Amino acid sequence: MANPERRAELVAHARATIKHGSQSFSAASQLFDSETRERAWLLYAWCRQCDDIADNQVLGGELGDQSNLEERLAHIRRLTALAFEGKPTGDPAFDALGVVAEECGLTPQMAEDVIAGFALDADDWRPRSEADMMRYCYHVAGAVGVMMAVVMGVDPKDQDTLDRANDLGLAFQLSNIARDIVEDDAAGRCYLPINWLVEQDIEPGQHTKPHHREELAEMAARLVALVEKHEAAARVGAERLPFRSRWAVLAAARIYGAIGRKVRTRGTEAWNSRTFVPRWEKAAYGVRAFLSAAINREKHPDGEITWGIKDFRPTST
Repeated sequence: MANPERRAELVAHARATIKHGSQSFSAASQLFDSETRERAWLLYAWCRQCDDIADNQVLGGELGDQSNLEERLAHIRRLTALAFEGKPTGDPAFDALGVVAEECGLTPQMAEDVIAGFALDADDWRPRSEADMMRYCYHVAGAVGVMMAVVMGVDPKDQDTLDRANDLGLAFQLSNIARDIVEDDAAGRCYLPINWLVEQDIEPGQHTKPHHREELAEMAARLVALVEKHEAAARVGAERLPFRSRWAVLAAARIYGAIGRKVRTRGTEAWNSRTFVPRWEKAAYGVRAFLSAAINREKHPDGEITWGIKDFRPTST
């Protein structure tokens, strides 16, 4: 157990990290009670530092030399293992993980699921199928949602509720993919399944060209349909959370769902400028989420939820 003085230092470091690294997440964390808020900051600090080490950058800034990724991943895994053993790591972000893991019951497997996602952007990785795309979404967002659920008080053994937390992360990332198709292409990345592009008869590397905007809009709508499915499942899982955490989750689900729906509504114009949710609209979603959290009666999604955490892990685990 970290002594109170050291814990306070780590919380202060984590708070500064989230304020610099993500104003949106920093603002959203204010919906939590003070204990959950501090733990969310501690977890964020680890996630941010892992991302920075993997991409050889500082607080999400300019990418550095992308060679020797395996060495950087090994470094992340080594410090993460030390954190779970309760040993000093020499890095406050990893020490922060050690504190929140001990307090909440986070497991090494949960952390490894997040770390495994960093390797997927290496070596020009591309999803061939929808299943590949969903696996990517799990490792870069769903797995973080699982850890956040535990931070919010979900029992690490409550698989069904953790699956619903994963749904929220999947919805987030699918919205990001829909919004950022052209931006990702400019960076040499594509997260649309190759199978989808083949079905649309799109030539390799040509999916963002003007003559394919109709097809791109159709694929974006397909992504948003998945967003809405997982968003609805996440709202059901939120019923089991304490009120303030439930409020935060419902607000986040509505805001990210709105991003996807705006992309769908804009159709072929969706990538002429960045799609975003203005502050006044975020505030409105926050009010609606507050009312939903107070009533705490969400409609179950239509259709069966087909993805769970176990589907994204090796069968041996």
